[in-house]
Amino acid sequence: MTTPGYEVHLEIFEGPLDLLLFLIRKNDLDIYDIPISEITKEYLGYLDIIKDLNLETAGDFLIMASTLMQIKARTLLPSQESEGEEQGPDPREELVNKLLEYQKFKEAAKFLDKRAEQFKDFFYRGSPHFTDEEKTLQVDIFEMMTVLREVLENTDVDRLVVKGEEFPVEDMMRRIMSLLDRKPYVLLRDIFQEHARHRAIISCFLALLELIKLQRVFARQETPFGEILIYRKEKELPMIMPGVN
Repeated sequence: MTTPGYEVHLEIFEGPLDLLLFLIRKNDLDIYDIPISEITKEYLGYLDIIKDLNLETAGDFLIMASTLMQIKARTLLPSQESEGEEQGPDPREELVNKLLEYQKFKEAAKFLDKRAEQFKDFFYRGSPHFTDEEKTLQVDIFEMMTVLREVLENTDVDRLVVKGEEFPVEDMMRRIMSLLDRKPYVLLRDIFQEHARHRAIISCFLALLELIKLQRVFARQETPFGEILIYRKEKELPMIMPGVN
C-alpha cells in the first residue's frame, strides 16, 4: 500500500543484482553455490517491500523474481534430457557469472566512493569522527529495508485503507527532522516507533529516503549489519525544501 501519487526516484536505490549480492553477503552464502530455494524465498520477501515503496525500478526486480522462480523450478524437476543430448545454457550458472561480473564493478565503484568521501568538506552534528574508515560504514539501502521488514513483521499493522486517513510524506519528513533537533542521532527502528499502521510506516520510510536524497540526513553503522543510526547534517547544503525546517 503506497502513498497515493508518490513514486520513489532516488539514486540510492539499486537494482536486483545488488539485492542478490546483499542477500548472499547477509546470509554468508557461497556465490558459486547459491541455494536457489532459500535465496528466492528471501528475495520475494523484499519484493513485497519494493512494491509497497512504489519504486520506479520495480519492474526490474519483478523480472529477476521471475528468473529465480524459473531456476528454482528447473532445479526441482528431474532432468528429462537423455544422456548425450545437447543441453542449453544453465540459467543458474549464467546468474552466478552476472553476479561475479557485477561484483567487480561494485568493488571498483566502492573504491572511488571512498576516495571521494575523503575530500568532503561538511561536518555532522553529534556524529562520531569518520577518519577511521574501519569503524564507520556507509549503510546499504537493503540493510535499511531489512529493518523496515522487521518493523512491519513485529507491528500489528493493517493494510486496509481507512477512508480519510492519510500519511503525507512531507509531514513525516518534518517529524523526522524534529526528532533530530532533540537528539544527536536516532536509531532507524525508533523512527517508526509511533506508527502502527502499514501505510504510516511505509510513508515514514519514504520520508527518510527523501531526506537522504536531499542530503538533510545520513545513515551510518559501526559494524556490518549492526544498528543503523540516523544523523542530521550540521552544515546544510544550499537547497530549498518548502515546508521542512
